[in-house]
Amino acid sequence: MGESSKLELSLPVSGMTCASCVAHVEGALQALPGVSNVVVNLGANKASLVYDPAQVGLAQMRRAIDDVGYAVPVNDLTLDVRGMTCASCVAHVEGALKELPGVLNATVNLGMGTARVQYVHDLVTVSQMKRAVHEAGYEATERGTGTSADAVDRERQAREEEIRRQGRNLIIAAAVGLVVMIGTFYDMLGPLKAIIPEFLSYKWVIGLLTTPIVLGPGRQFFVNSWRGLKHGVTDMNLLYATGIGAAYGIAVINTLFPTAGFGGEGATFFESAALLTAFIVLGRWLEALTRGRTSEAIRKLMKLQPKIAHVIRAGQEVVLPADEVESGDLIIVRPGESIPVDGAVTEGYSAVDESMLTGESLPVEKKAGDSVIGGTLNKTGAFKFRATKVGKDTALAQIIKLVEDAQASKAPIQKLADWVAGHFILGVHALAVLVFVFWFFLGYQAYFNPDSSFILSPYKLGAIGVFGFSLLLSVTVLVISCPCAVGLATPSAMMAGTGKAAEYGVLFKGAEAIENASKLQTIVFDKTGTLTKGEPSVTDVVISDFGLGILDCGLDLNPTSASQSAIQSAIENQKSKILLRLAASAEKNSEHPLGEAIVRGAQTRGLALADAESFDSIPGHGVEARVDGRNLLLGNRKLMRERRIDFAPLMSQAEQLEGDGKTVMFVALDGTPAGLIAVADTLKEHSAAAVAQLHRLGLEVAMITGDNRRTAEAIARQVGIDRVLAEVLPQDKAAEVKQLQTLGRKVAMVGDGVNDAPALAQADVGMAIGSGTDVAKETGDVILIKDDIRDVVVTLEVAKATMRKVKQNLFWAFVYNTLGIPLAAGLFYPIMSVIISPELAGLLMAVSSVTVTLNTLLLKRFKPSVRHDRGWHQSSHGQGVAKSPLADTATI
Repeated sequence: MGESSKLELSLPVSGMTCASCVAHVEGALQALPGVSNVVVNLGANKASLVYDPAQVGLAQMRRAIDDVGYAVPVNDLTLDVRGMTCASCVAHVEGALKELPGVLNATVNLGMGTARVQYVHDLVTVSQMKRAVHEAGYEATERGTGTSADAVDRERQAREEEIRRQGRNLIIAAAVGLVVMIGTFYDMLGPLKAIIPEFLSYKWVIGLLTTPIVLGPGRQFFVNSWRGLKHGVTDMNLLYATGIGAAYGIAVINTLFPTAGFGGEGATFFESAALLTAFIVLGRWLEALTRGRTSEAIRKLMKLQPKIAHVIRAGQEVVLPADEVESGDLIIVRPGESIPVDGAVTEGYSAVDESMLTGESLPVEKKAGDSVIGGTLNKTGAFKFRATKVGKDTALAQIIKLVEDAQASKAPIQKLADWVAGHFILGVHALAVLVFVFWFFLGYQAYFNPDSSFILSPYKLGAIGVFGFSLLLSVTVLVISCPCAVGLATPSAMMAGTGKAAEYGVLFKGAEAIENASKLQTIVFDKTGTLTKGEPSVTDVVISDFGLGILDCGLDLNPTSASQSAIQSAIENQKSKILLRLAASAEKNSEHPLGEAIVRGAQTRGLALADAESFDSIPGHGVEARVDGRNLLLGNRKLMRERRIDFAPLMSQAEQLEGDGKTVMFVALDGTPAGLIAVADTLKEHSAAAVAQLHRLGLEVAMITGDNRRTAEAIARQVGIDRVLAEVLPQDKAAEVKQLQTLGRKVAMVGDGVNDAPALAQADVGMAIGSGTDVAKETGDVILIKDDIRDVVVTLEVAKATMRKVKQNLFWAFVYNTLGIPLAAGLFYPIMSVIISPELAGLLMAVSSVTVTLNTLLLKRFKPSVRHDRGWHQSSHGQGVAKSPLADTATI
């Protein structure tokens, strides 16, 4: 390739600090094929070079710079694109944007009418992008700096205008088309002829009636197809315009010049042109009516955004639009008002309903120092708070952006559909020409049956001649083909699926995450903080026979009024509380996690702690203290052995508790064994139920932990875990996930999103659980806002339901075109003498596209098997309460 084909480029580079950085970047770029004359300027942070676009592209240059530890600054932009009608339009807009130097990627969403562009700011401008879209035959506007709600309002207004416009077109086309049909079928009306004027059956009258349909409601197809052709673009409008134009044009010629050789008076297809236009407009109207409903999730989120805020400035309360609130503003919120932005309470007390965002069923109490979330509802008191996050930084804005990004992304399964749709229009036109040529020169003479007729046509085919027959088959092929169904199949389902997931507090970061989640085979849970609560708590208190004797429970029970077993149970329960109180009093000032767990356990049971008269910590063993005049020794078995305190009668129970993964502490009073206190990181309320549901879905469930194998397997038995990965250091978790993947398993990792970041990134699907509303910084493909393990089940069920819809839509779209196009081309005519008329083809085409959207809308009825009864539609939900192991007779 000659020097004239090479291009110069000045590439911005960030992260360079010294001359060695310059050398690294220059070396990385010079190593690329087709790159020469590389000069890196440290002061300007730019790399100037000459490159051959046939050998290397911007993406490879960016990757080379990334690989040596630097970066090419990249910007993101959303364009609202008008004029797109089918999947081929998507391919044209994406192609026009990707051809621009400086554009790294462009993703167009037909359902949302948007183009997400990733670009290098120094190499391409927004105006160049808009110009490229315009030259492709469409119109683009930059999504402004206003709120997302403003953008959605504009999108809704544009959609409503489109519905009204196509509705007007439909009324005109349907009303006049009905008159055309009456005139066309006049000879078949029988008694109705008495009330219908005969002149309606005249060809020139039918032609005059058809003309306003073609030039009125049908004009849009001719205008849009011409606009596209001027820029080298073909889309569905060209198919419609060709079909309508051919039917109408030949009908006009054969009416005015019947001897011109185009079929004569028997080949006047005015009714085909009229009904074809009416049915296509009907399809457009139905699409406009239904397409917007797949993005209802975004609009519901937008409705949560408050419009105004009561801000205190210069000591005065002023009412401002919520998007004008600045960080640091002091805001007052009264009962029944929505909180405008995120912030921290400075004064007052209230209860706030956060269910619409977090799914938390009960209102959350707020006092000075507590954080509040924009978009939530203040229920009772008034309070003031200081704004900390405003605009696009608020929790609600972050969630909306995540959902928007997911809906704008493309799943791998969509690649085939996009390829088909991108090559569809020209392919169908070529096929239509071949159909005409075949039937005109060969098929008509070989297979024609003059007594056959088109479905929905009054003509016997013998009357229209070889030209008319071949032309109508060709037109029918053009009209019946429907790339819209293929193009909408995946994105419409993905939009509905991500929205439905968000209703249940599950945020997918992209369409690929949904597809991958539907294929999972193994779910790996991090133990601490995911399956368990992440902090030790008292699970069991066991009293020795001696302890029963020395502890005064203070109960006055009448043997005649209670059974012996009830009396014994009450005594043991009360003495368990006494022993726990003494142990907690000894540990009152301890900083050891196990000691803190004992103190916390006593406090949650309402036990009043005493001050220890003396206290001595025995490192690695336990503590020794004097409480309520008694000498208390609390620690491990080694401590008891050294003090020669015999716990032999309790050893079997101690070993049983340790076998259950609990840490056992021995308690002695005045040198004699009093009992055992078991502490463990207890399971979360719904862990076992969630694992059981995952098993019902056919998945293997694994647990990964740094605990020893005995403790880990004890926890696993309680929950029903299939595979235990124990004694794994935090830095080795990703390697364990990779090991499972080498076995051919599709693996999901469920963790806290921070400590487990490498493992989440390694997994096929990383799920960050319990992130709350600060979702922007989370690692992982899926974010679970609530700290509820059952949301993993919700994630998988939503993903599977969404992919079922995708596959159903693609199946319908491909089967429709696979059967419809051959039928329209006359493939079955030699056998069945059946041919579809152009108007029926237009109706089928409209039904095909709308069927895909309606099938997708069925996702709105989806409900997960794990019922939370929460989200944007509910303000509260029921929570089951698990039975505590401390409720048994020998425990507290």
